[in-house]
Amino acid sequence: MTTDLPGPSQESVRPLLRPGARIFVAGHRGLVGSALVRRLTSDGHEVITRGRDELDLREAEATEAFLRDTRPEAVVLAAAKVGGIMANSTRPVQFLEDNLRIQLAVIAGAHAAGIQRLLFLGSSCIYPKHAPQPIPEDALLTGPLEPTNEAYALAKIAGIVQVQSYRRQYGASYISAMPTNLYGPGDNFDLETSHVLPALIRRFHEAKRDGADEVTLWGSGSPRREFLHVDDLAAACVRLLEVYDGAEPVNVGCGEDLTIRELAETVRDVTEYRGRVVWDTSKPDGTPRKLLDVSRLSSLGFKQQIPLRDGIARTYAWWLGSQAPRG
Repeated sequence: MTTDLPGPSQESVRPLLRPGARIFVAGHRGLVGSALVRRLTSDGHEVITRGRDELDLREAEATEAFLRDTRPEAVVLAAAKVGGIMANSTRPVQFLEDNLRIQLAVIAGAHAAGIQRLLFLGSSCIYPKHAPQPIPEDALLTGPLEPTNEAYALAKIAGIVQVQSYRRQYGASYISAMPTNLYGPGDNFDLETSHVLPALIRRFHEAKRDGADEVTLWGSGSPRREFLHVDDLAAACVRLLEVYDGAEPVNVGCGEDLTIRELAETVRDVTEYRGRVVWDTSKPDGTPRKLLDVSRLSSLGFKQQIPLRDGIARTYAWWLGSQAPRG
């Protein structure tokens, strides 16, 4: 990975994010963006948002004009086209092109508008399929990617390099963070496009509701994954905006993982489904293990606050109250 020229240290007299700053959160209606809005607002910042019907972040000219007009002091780029294995496998063109266009428009637009502080949110899928575990930030670009989400991962890698390039060439205080698997209120529960945890919640809930004897899940259940509640991610992002000014991306996770089979059993217990679980081993598992090395983040003073089972229970309760099918 590239490195930038010497820049401001974390002990710089210039605050990286002043109290009550005006911050544009791109993607505020998504899982991550909505959590960021909650956290930034509770911390006393002025949050600026625009819906997709008001501003298409894939359009470079419109995005730059918006940033010039509103002049936020910082930008958090949480907008992205996201999805699970099925969505990534069947629509790689959209996952590559939409994310590249959003990143190019927002990051270049922020620079053109004179905005010096920006946080780009990537994904842990940027790392090689067989990266060392736990995965350090310097594992990036050291091996082949997981084929099922290669297009999305390449777009996010391009975003990291774009951030680093603006730092090196223009001295911009742009940073990037790589979250682990996230979940929480605002998650996507569509079985065609959702990630594993909300999909499990919905599958077990509907099986319990319908009196189904068994639930069939993809793969062997052996891959290991790390999960972080989105409100913990938001807290970590605010911490990074306040104190971090380095070129290298920062992993954001809890530092612990479990098997998909163990995750399924936890969700089964939370939803109180009593039927059998069957594993369809003809379906892909994806990356065998993906645990992030979070020592860099920990050194900045961040620690997970929401245990996994409690977070799953909160997420299930939220979904039942706002999105679960009635009747």
